Amino acid sequence: MAELVPGVSGGTIALVTGVYERALEAAGSLGGAFKTLIVGPDRAAGFRRRISDVDWWLVVPLLVGMACAILFAAGTVEHLVASNPENARGLFFGLVAASLVVPFRLLPKRTNLAIDIVSFIVAAAAAFFLVGFASSGSIDSPHPVFVFVAAAVAVCALVVPGISGSFFLLAVGLYSPTLQAVDERDLAYIGIFAVGALIGLFTVVRVIRVLLDKHRRMTLLVMAGLMLGSLRALWPWQGGAGSEDGHGALLAPTDPLMPILLAVGGAAAVLVLIAVETAITKRRVGEVPSAD
Repeated sequence: MAELVPGVSGGTIALVTGVYERALEAAGSLGGAFKTLIVGPDRAAGFRRRISDVDWWLVVPLLVGMACAILFAAGTVEHLVASNPENARGLFFGLVAASLVVPFRLLPKRTNLAIDIVSFIVAAAAAFFLVGFASSGSIDSPHPVFVFVAAAVAVCALVVPGISGSFFLLAVGLYSPTLQAVDERDLAYIGIFAVGALIGLFTVVRVIRVLLDKHRRMTLLVMAGLMLGSLRALWPWQGGAGSEDGHGALLAPTDPLMPILLAVGGAAAVLVLIAVETAITKRRVGEVPSAD
């Protein structure tokens, strides 16, 4: 559902729910399996071996949930966001703002404070500035190659917290055409989009896994910065589309009660979810038998 809403990142939701690194590992295993099937070596046996390593207990519910949300909620979400933009953005502003707690909780031991601060600020500033380029325009008949490339880039949102795939599609004029294609079951459009998304997903997953292995602290700080900067897209009171120089207008609150209440409610829901996930993790750790 998160990927249907401009400004909300599926990667952020995965971080909050505690399945982010499992999802990365599963996506990497899937990508490796299909690569083996295509280029070898030992294609058939290698594919079977690698596909058995996939965490299907995570992948199957995740894919089923995503498919149901996209197929049955695309039209509804587009209508709700369009008809109640301030309230919708208020809710998701609270959700994403509270989610900033997650990458900071995962940080390993500090090494260089100056580099940490610079990484976080640069990522936040970059996201804040780039969000300002969003356009309210829509492309009526997008070229298939453009759809393919846009899907490959937008799918990064499934991997990188703070990057919204829907917001990227909105910025390049493909948000409404994509939701319309899903709502109308345009199989040609959906097929091109899906192939581009799969190629982009498997490529980006490999890069992110390497970064988390070798530069975990900086990678998490950059993710947190991207999440913070992306809040610009979710500020409830917007002054319209961004301009060509990236200066989308942010307005002072008008009739702020409901958006603020929804933001507080969304933030509270995320914090409760984090607390529950933390309690479950601690209990599991406590149940692990000691080496003695």
